Amino acid sequence: MTVTVSVILPTYNRPVSLKAACESVLSQSYRDLELIVIDDASTEDLRAVVDALGDDRVRYLRHAVNGGASRARNTGLAAAQGRFIAFQDSDDLWLPGKLSRQMAMFETLPQDVGVVTGSKILYGRDSAHNYGPGKVTCAPPPGQQLRLDEDQVRRFLSGNRISLQNALFRRDCFPGDSWFDPCAKANADWEFTARLAQHTLVFEDIEPVVLAFISADSISTNTRKKILGLLRILKKNREAYARYPDVHAKNLILLARMMSRIGKKRMMRRLVLAGLRVHPQSVIGMAGFSGVVWRRFRNRLAPSGRA
Repeated sequence: MTVTVSVILPTYNRPVSLKAACESVLSQSYRDLELIVIDDASTEDLRAVVDALGDDRVRYLRHAVNGGASRARNTGLAAAQGRFIAFQDSDDLWLPGKLSRQMAMFETLPQDVGVVTGSKILYGRDSAHNYGPGKVTCAPPPGQQLRLDEDQVRRFLSGNRISLQNALFRRDCFPGDSWFDPCAKANADWEFTARLAQHTLVFEDIEPVVLAFISADSISTNTRKKILGLLRILKKNREAYARYPDVHAKNLILLARMMSRIGKKRMMRRLVLAGLRVHPQSVIGMAGFSGVVWRRFRNRLAPSGRA
C-alpha cells in the first residue's frame, strides 16, 4: 500500500482511550494515511480493539517484550511507508482537520522546513505546571512561538517546543529509522527534538491540533524519569552545548533543582558548581540564585591557593 502519511501510535494497555485515539486519526478529512498501532507487550487484549475499528488503513504490530514508547515508535518508523510521519498517543485526541491543515502548510513552506507543529489543549495541568483535576492549559505556551529566522538549535537545546502528536514530519527530515532514544524514559520528545533541530527547520503554528490528557500513569509527572531524560539530552548533545555554554549552564541548574526535589542534595551541589564553571553569568542571573547562594559556592570555584 502506498500512502502519503504514516501515523505511528505506541500503546501499552489503555483499551478504552486507544479506541478513541485511533478514531480521531481515522476520521480526519485527510484520508491518505496509514495508522500503525504498536502494542508494547500489553497485558490486555488490544488486538481486538484494533480489529473492531474495521478500517483497512490500520496495521497492528506487537512487541513480545515491553520496551517503552521510544522503542515502539522506532518500530513504527521501520514499518512506515509514508512520505510524511505523524505520531499519536494512546490517550490523546487529534482535533478535526489536523492533518489537512498541516499538509497544506507544507505546500507553502520552503523545502528546508522538515517539520510543521501546532499546540495542544492540555487537561490535568496548568500553565505553572501544577497538576490535578480541573486544570487546563495550552502547550507549548503560544507567547513563545518559534520563528524560522531564529537560531533554532539554541532554542531546542534550551527547551522543547514540539509534542510529537502535535507535529507532522517529512520522512527525510532526520536520518535513519531510529529517531528515538529508548533510554530516555521521560523528556523523550525533547531528547529527539534537540537532535532534530540540528538537521532541519521547524515551522510552529500556534493553532491547537490536539486534545491531550495527563493520566495517572503519565511519565510527565515522574521527576526521576525526567532527570534521566535530561541527562540523556545533555550527554547526547555535548558538542552542540559546547557552542552555547549559557544554555548548557542553565540546563545543569534545571537538573540540580530536580535533584534537590528528590532529596539528592550532594548531586544538586555538584551540578550547581558545574553550571557555575560552564557559564557563571547565566547561573547567577537565574531566578532563585541569590547573592547569598553565590557566595556559598564562590570559594569552591576558586583555583587552589586563592581565596
